[in-house]
Amino acid sequence: MRITDFDLYRDLLKERSGLVLGQDKSYLLDSRLSPIARKWGYPTLDAMTDALRGVPDKDLVNDIVEAMTTNETSFFRDNKPFEMFKDVVLKYMKEGRTTRKELRIWCAAASSGQEPYSIAMILKEAAAQFPGWRFTIKATDISDQILNQAREGVYSQFEVQRGLPIQFLMKYFTQDEEKWRISNDIKAMVNYGNFNLLNDMATLGRFDVIFCRNVLIYFDEKTKASILERMGKQLESDGILFLGGAETVLGITDAFKPFPGQRGLYAQPGSVHLAQGGARGAGNTQQALA
Repeated sequence: MRITDFDLYRDLLKERSGLVLGQDKSYLLDSRLSPIARKWGYPTLDAMTDALRGVPDKDLVNDIVEAMTTNETSFFRDNKPFEMFKDVVLKYMKEGRTTRKELRIWCAAASSGQEPYSIAMILKEAAAQFPGWRFTIKATDISDQILNQAREGVYSQFEVQRGLPIQFLMKYFTQDEEKWRISNDIKAMVNYGNFNLLNDMATLGRFDVIFCRNVLIYFDEKTKASILERMGKQLESDGILFLGGAETVLGITDAFKPFPGQRGLYAQPGSVHLAQGGARGAGNTQQALA
């Protein structure tokens, strides 16, 4: 691909989604955009690229951005964050919300739904420990196509074998020929919506827990800082932020501080969690919520 063509797609992706496409990912352009060119009737990828230099069709641009958005995910991906959610975070939230009895969770860049459904299954399992509580999961992504797939809640044998405990497969899924369909009660716990992390997050409301895992690695430092600072404004003062194992707030923003003793977990400065050293009740939580 010509350098000028690469620059065109790099700038388009940065402007519309904030994602940074490095030269080392240039190979993705051919593999992901050639099908888009065929869909729109262009004989070659070069022909579609030339069309983009004029006044491009808005729907074509959306298709290109969706195709270049990474959608890699799996149930209980990396596992450890979900253990921390179950064994540490739920304990804090239960103790800190005895009056409100509500837990609001946001999954940013939710892709095809495995992360929010994993959270929903954990909450379903812990429901007996939270009588009278209301759980709300807001799951967002920039791709309408992937959101429709998430809403459907149908997964291949390969997808359910990646990280999903067999007991959850048997309990919360039904087999539909060669596919597996998640139960309606789990689906009902998740509300999906299209959202670009560059946009105003105030429209989403406030949350107690935010999952933004394996997303920030695709942004430049300035955009990372902006996203984190705006997320901080939507998080309750004692709320918790989950980032991916390769992500950090250190050197990027002061809006969050690492949660003591828990990798990938962050709280806001002045949070009761940081003031108490992150140790309140964590030791015996696994037994209480198992």
